[in-house]
Amino acid sequence: MVKSGLTTGSGGNLSIFNRSEGLIAITPSGVEYQELTPENIILMDIQGNVCLSNDSDNTAKLKPSSESGFHTALYQQRADINAIVHTHSPYATTFACLNREIPPVHYLVAFAGIKVPVAPYATFGTQQLADNIVVTIKDYNAILLANHGLVAVGNNMPQAFNIAEEIEFVARICYQAESIGRPVLLPDNEMKKVIEKFKNYGSGKN
Repeated sequence: MVKSGLTTGSGGNLSIFNRSEGLIAITPSGVEYQELTPENIILMDIQGNVCLSNDSDNTAKLKPSSESGFHTALYQQRADINAIVHTHSPYATTFACLNREIPPVHYLVAFAGIKVPVAPYATFGTQQLADNIVVTIKDYNAILLANHGLVAVGNNMPQAFNIAEEIEFVARICYQAESIGRPVLLPDNEMKKVIEKFKNYGSGKN
């Protein structure tokens, strides 16, 4: 997250869901990524109940990410989601702070869908934010959180992380293009073609 420029310090969070075991592994609250160890990762169930956490070196027991509520909500909302990456990436967050969706300025927007929509603002860590995300996500694989950041979802962690990186790239391209002039947007029918092609992307079938 930090090396890829998707966040700073302890901003954002990640989780994966083992559906067969019914367990979610999620980053702890307030720990910088450089300091994280495997033992720091929290295991919890789909209701958000902590099953295992670090409690060593006479330190206070670590707590799951303050955003664990929207992670569990997303896993319950869509059976195809098994990994979530929440970033504070600068270009995507710039659009989020404008409360502006990222339009299909480049075909790589298709990693998210025909566009990247914006979930309405709510205080971080609240049920309202989780509700806003669930209502907005629909069948998109990435959405902006107004005045906050980006959420990317995938079937596995590499996929979700790749989507977060690609959408940050597109956000930067859109920002730069609008700095020069008015970018030409791809039509919905073309975006739907690209989305269909992306279904087999990386499989050797295209």
